[in-house]
Amino acid sequence: MSAATWFHVEREAALPSPSLLLYRQRIQHNLREMLRIAGDPVRLRPHVKTHKMGELVRRQIAVGITKFKTATIAEAEMCADSGAKDVLIAVPCVGGNAVRLAKLAKLHPDVRFSTIADDEETVRFLASAAQQANITLSVLIDIDCGMGRTGIAPGPEAVFISSTIHDVPALHFAGIHAYDGHIHERDPVVRRQQCDDAFAPVIAFKEELQGRGIPVQELCAGGSPTFPFHAEHPDRTLSPGTTVLWDFGYTDQFPDLNFLPAAVLLARVISRPAHNRITLDLGHKSVAAENPHPRVRFLEFDGEDPTVIMQSEEHLVLQVENASRFRIGQTLHGIPRHICPTVALYGEAHLIDGSLPCDIWPVTARNRCLTV
Repeated sequence: MSAATWFHVEREAALPSPSLLLYRQRIQHNLREMLRIAGDPVRLRPHVKTHKMGELVRRQIAVGITKFKTATIAEAEMCADSGAKDVLIAVPCVGGNAVRLAKLAKLHPDVRFSTIADDEETVRFLASAAQQANITLSVLIDIDCGMGRTGIAPGPEAVFISSTIHDVPALHFAGIHAYDGHIHERDPVVRRQQCDDAFAPVIAFKEELQGRGIPVQELCAGGSPTFPFHAEHPDRTLSPGTTVLWDFGYTDQFPDLNFLPAAVLLARVISRPAHNRITLDLGHKSVAAENPHPRVRFLEFDGEDPTVIMQSEEHLVLQVENASRFRIGQTLHGIPRHICPTVALYGEAHLIDGSLPCDIWPVTARNRCLTV
């Protein structure tokens, strides 16, 4: 490959392998595209589970993004420490996690923390934790619009839970959360229709709550695949996550979305066990393993994925035409199929500016607990 390729890195020998590389110019492109689709940064509530990095939160704040969405309390704490003022934990906080959330809110009185609930028992956990901490927690009703993971279907029980949240003194009913992560249709016309169909009951539910005197301050809607469709509705807060780093899974599945892969895995050839095989230091512990192979697309192969012979904890064995053309110690650069769980396998990421390593960003919230 030519040294002019976008993923080329100078002084690469100084980098460890495997490593996670982030390309600054591509991140900036993705942020600009997020802002273009949203129309106004105030509408965005990007999910930080993709990157788990305070440095990226700060860069999003610098372009006007004021709200964030998280999957863990550690991510929420990282956002607060990075300057965020409005953080939604989009997972029901029950048991000790309800207490942790209340403690975090107490420690950061200048940050508006919120979470979701889809069950009366969850509401009791949150109310008890808020009362003990002498604070008020904001809660959104979590509506299942088709994914079947968390959430409650629109209907009388959802109205009852919303009313309960609204009426409990220690809680503030903040609105509706509805994630349509089950919509992955490649054709954007079909995907748009699926999105509209999934959200029709959500919109009807919102109107019912408002008719009952329960104000819906926020409708937090969708993820990355449906991001442009929700953006057409000004009453919705938008929560894409993968858009900031992207991956080859989304590149293949959603060619209509103009985001660029901004994260690359650096690996090295460590063995040539046969004339048609090479072994890389890129095992299960270095790239998300929940998908079938290829789990990483190596850019040196110009889009043709070599056959994976095996992958173990620290090794990836590839079938190639002529192993002798690969040097021991040679670097290869790969885009993961699924970036979100891949980032969580690394303690730090190397930021590349142009072709030069310029900084190291800690993957702070890969830890389940920071201080709370």
